Amino acid sequence: MEIIYEFVDKLFKDVPDSHHAKQMKEEILLDMEEKAHDLMNEGKSKEDAINKVLVDFGDFDEVKEALKIGDSKKLAFAKLNLDFSIWGSGLFILLFVFINFYYTPKTIWFIYPTFTILWWPLAMFYYWHRKKEEVK
Repeated sequence: MEIIYEFVDKLFKDVPDSHHAKQMKEEILLDMEEKAHDLMNEGKSKEDAINKVLVDFGDFDEVKEALKIGDSKKLAFAKLNLDFSIWGSGLFILLFVFINFYYTPKTIWFIYPTFTILWWPLAMFYYWHRKKEEVK
C-alpha cells in the first residue's frame, strides 16, 4: 500500500496545504485502499490490485478543480494588481503634486486628478477581496 501513498503524495505536491485539501487526500487514500482490498479479496495479487487501482484512478484535474487550485494563482495575480495599482497611483499623484506646486503654486488643482486616480486601486482592492472570498 506504500505505492498508493507515494502516488497520492505526488499528486498533492502542488496543492496548497489546506483543511479541504487534507480531507480530499485522506478520502482518496481510503477509497484507493478499499478498492485494492476488494480486488485482493476477489483473488488478484497485491501488486495487480494496486496497479489496477492506480490505473483506474483517472484524471487528477477534476480533483484540482474541486480544490480550486487555479484560484490561488488568480488570487496572487489579483494581489499583484492591487500592489501595482497602489504604487502606480502614488507615483501619479506625486507627479501631479510636483507639477501643481512647481508651475502653479498659488492654485491647488492636484486634488481633482487625485480623486480620479484613486479609483484604480479601489477597483483592484474590490477585485482582490472578491477573489480572496472565492478561494475560502
